[in-house]
Amino acid sequence: MKKTIVILSCIVASITFNSCNSFLDAENLSSVSEAQQFDSASDTFTALVGVYSQLAGDDGYGQRLALIYPHSGDDFRTSGDYNCNDRRGIATFGACPTNSELNKPFLKLYSGIERANLCIKNIPISPVYKTGSDADKKLMDRYLGEALTLRAQFYYELIRNWGDVPFQDKPSADMETIYQAKTDRDIIYEKILDDLAQAETLVPWRSEGGTTAARISKGAVKGLRARIALARAGYSLRRNPQIMAQGSNPQKYYQIAYDECKDIMNHSGEHSLNPSYQAVFKALHNNTQDATNEIIFAVGAFGGNARTDSKIGYYNGLKHDDNSNWKGGGGINALPIYFYEFSKYDLRRDMNVGIFKVNNANQAELVNAISFTDSKYRKSWTNITGPSQNLAVDWPLIRFSDILLMFAEADNEIHGAPSQEAVNAVLAVRNRAYTGNLDQVGTIPTDKVGFFNAIVKERLLELGSEGIRKYDLIRWNLLASKITETRQKLTDFMNGTGAYANVPLNLYYKKSPYDPTKTAQQNITDIDIYSTSSDKSQVFYTPSQDATPSGYTKIAWRAAVLPTYISDPVKGFAQYFQPNKRELLPIYSDIIQSNYNLTQDYGY
Repeated sequence: MKKTIVILSCIVASITFNSCNSFLDAENLSSVSEAQQFDSASDTFTALVGVYSQLAGDDGYGQRLALIYPHSGDDFRTSGDYNCNDRRGIATFGACPTNSELNKPFLKLYSGIERANLCIKNIPISPVYKTGSDADKKLMDRYLGEALTLRAQFYYELIRNWGDVPFQDKPSADMETIYQAKTDRDIIYEKILDDLAQAETLVPWRSEGGTTAARISKGAVKGLRARIALARAGYSLRRNPQIMAQGSNPQKYYQIAYDECKDIMNHSGEHSLNPSYQAVFKALHNNTQDATNEIIFAVGAFGGNARTDSKIGYYNGLKHDDNSNWKGGGGINALPIYFYEFSKYDLRRDMNVGIFKVNNANQAELVNAISFTDSKYRKSWTNITGPSQNLAVDWPLIRFSDILLMFAEADNEIHGAPSQEAVNAVLAVRNRAYTGNLDQVGTIPTDKVGFFNAIVKERLLELGSEGIRKYDLIRWNLLASKITETRQKLTDFMNGTGAYANVPLNLYYKKSPYDPTKTAQQNITDIDIYSTSSDKSQVFYTPSQDATPSGYTKIAWRAAVLPTYISDPVKGFAQYFQPNKRELLPIYSDIIQSNYNLTQDYGY
């Protein structure tokens, strides 16, 4: 699939599908060219590739939708100082409508919708259904299901960032006017949930369709439908009145999520937990399928350009200094307290939080506590060296562990307490995280509130830096309280009080050679961190001495967190968040001006 996309991408760009230059520009296709584009299964596939292509690139899940829009929650923040007109404005909930980061992703999502609409309109009326072979007819059905799913993904992304948005389910050329007003998100949710129910009947399971994670399978359709159903059941910022409110009839949508996740779980031969958490993400770096197909759907990156490739591992990920073998990383920082949400036995900690960087001599050296990175993406895990920015690292949209946790959440909501199957689903995720230390897994609560809180915590640990957390907190209506809680935790961390009373003020270390073939845990243990305890893992949980030991380098740990990091207007955490307003982004001002029926809303 990925090689095919590379071959066809230029063809697609040159025939019928051109990116919109302004809001919902009509593609201006003649009826003849449209008919010709869908008069064979092979030509239809070319058109479908054009829809897929709108997922990738700097303005898609190659950077902005994956790495800039999802922050900040209670785990990560964008590096650098606040500016309302750049990525840092988004990360601090202080983006202005003139912020150009808001422009092209919005347009690209609608371009994807336009391309999908052309497929959805023309596939059912294609002559292939009259004169084609049975195999071609089956392919056309599959392509229709994929187009429906991609359109649902594009609308879901629009809704979770901008709330109510203009909706159209047919090509712009068929519309009386392209200047559409906003449609209530629940109406859009209903439509795309129905579309996905149809798509399930058309798209094969992974094994039946020879499908890699870069192409939609039945599991991907079901996983997306479950995710959207949970969003529909949860809270969102409404326009009138402008408050966070839960969607109507939530039990109906919890049941949809439950059923879809349960069906995926019942097809364990299609997707299951990979025994190695690290292997799941390393596979994304070399475009291979992880051993158990845990990654159900990922955005394929290709082409070495800003339009179809990705900057994952270059913009974000483990920091590699400019004169190392690998230049890149560091654009996203893990909060210091996120490191301490994990126990020392949790293998996910050192994957999710990079506490070291690769210096110019290709050595690993500790960084201070406000310079932690999202370590599950690393340029040094690719075969690309030097200053290259486009690394062809795929972006995971749906993983099997997420399916297990969504199932458990829905089960708890439906039954008023978790069933044993829901408890087992969470245990499966935790057991992998504690491989080799299963006695440290702990007990899963079995009351509704306790289990829900356990889900909130487990999703924080399992899905770190995957662009999910902020949106989870919004649909649970926990964003405001978690931001307040996180500020207090950062204050306690700074002061060395409460849960952080034994966190060292400074650490002392010796640089070590960095070996990207080793595990994330081995990379940490290879660094000689001074400790007075025979248990070296306790060094992060033991107060430090004052004097720097001979031969060691001092690095600020708890001492790195200053009041400015927490509440400064320029450097502070989530500094401009306002409940019942900043849960959503403003629409870029030029887009508003190009459509006289479109309103800004939400207090912007």
